[in-house]
Amino acid sequence: MNKTTSKIFFFLAALFILGYIVLLYTQPQEVNLTPRSATAPVEPESFRFGGLLLMGFFVMIALAFRGHELLKGYSYTIMIFAAVSVAMYYPQYFVTVGDFKLSKLIVPLLQLIMFGMGTALSWKDFTRVLQMPKGVIVGVLCHYTVMPFVGWTVTQIFSFPPEIAAGIILIGSCPNGLASNVMTFLARGNLALSITLTAISTLIAPLVTPMFMKLLAGQYVPVNFLDMVWHITQIIVLPIGVGLIFNHFLHGKFKWLDAVMPLVSMISIALIIVVITAAGRNDLLLVGKLLVVAVLMHNITGYILGYWISRGLRMSEKDCRTLALEVGLQNGGLASGIALKMGKLATVGLAAAVFGPAMNITGSSLALWWRSRTPPEDQETDERHHA
Repeated sequence: MNKTTSKIFFFLAALFILGYIVLLYTQPQEVNLTPRSATAPVEPESFRFGGLLLMGFFVMIALAFRGHELLKGYSYTIMIFAAVSVAMYYPQYFVTVGDFKLSKLIVPLLQLIMFGMGTALSWKDFTRVLQMPKGVIVGVLCHYTVMPFVGWTVTQIFSFPPEIAAGIILIGSCPNGLASNVMTFLARGNLALSITLTAISTLIAPLVTPMFMKLLAGQYVPVNFLDMVWHITQIIVLPIGVGLIFNHFLHGKFKWLDAVMPLVSMISIALIIVVITAAGRNDLLLVGKLLVVAVLMHNITGYILGYWISRGLRMSEKDCRTLALEVGLQNGGLASGIALKMGKLATVGLAAAVFGPAMNITGSSLALWWRSRTPPEDQETDERHHA
């Protein structure tokens, strides 16, 4: 896409958002917060039209970003906002299709994503633990201490309903986000360490995540430790195991899979977020702004503590960047799946729905900022190469 086409999309985006603002302020409407509004069309007509304008704005911005090298990495996240805006204005289309509840798709989609992760891993990824023990130990310990306790602290600052608070702790107790490897690559971090941390933290999640939920969120919602262990094993360990076996025996025989799985994962994550948003739309309208603030505090604090703890332990700049991203980025999809298994998708699952798009924006921004600053160890390598 050339820059002229990109400017046209920016212009169209401006028209859409201007129309939305005019509609918002010239025809203010009461939003129906009754339980019916999640399954019945929202009235009046002007409210529904506003949803189309907002969706159009996000779609145009996403397309415009594709014409800029530094911005195109954000286009997927902006498209998520377009999808979320549709789910907020038209939730009735994303709750059920006929008699089928769309929430039933969440766990199979997560298993598909995890299978894709398994096919991208090899047994060699786990042997790296022996090659970089300090980075792995520090990374895993930081991730599973910083994020759960920061999440708990955030719930003490904000007076959220109990199940919303439990959702914040849940997202903090989950393993690394799947996007962390891409972010680390963009940030010129230690990609091998990132892949290893993601794999290790994900595989120990069936024990660690229920433990922190029982310890920190038991005051908000009932937590059955053994049930949660089994649910996470179903969602994570089994699909990744199948993917690893698939990769071991059939590596290179299905090259199309390498190209297709990232796209499948992106579509799956988008659909999961839309379904959760539609299911929890009423609660989001009540606590949405505060929840966004709380999630950003949680996410950004993870980056800061992950980076500076690593610096304090005299780790390299590349490793510090890696640990910052591995600590701050969470697996929101897993949190959604657990919330569904708990029967509380519309409340406990809301923090995960907000955290996903938020961490993609903050993580991409941080990674691109770091990308423009070459780590000292890479500078030394370049200098020796040119000497």
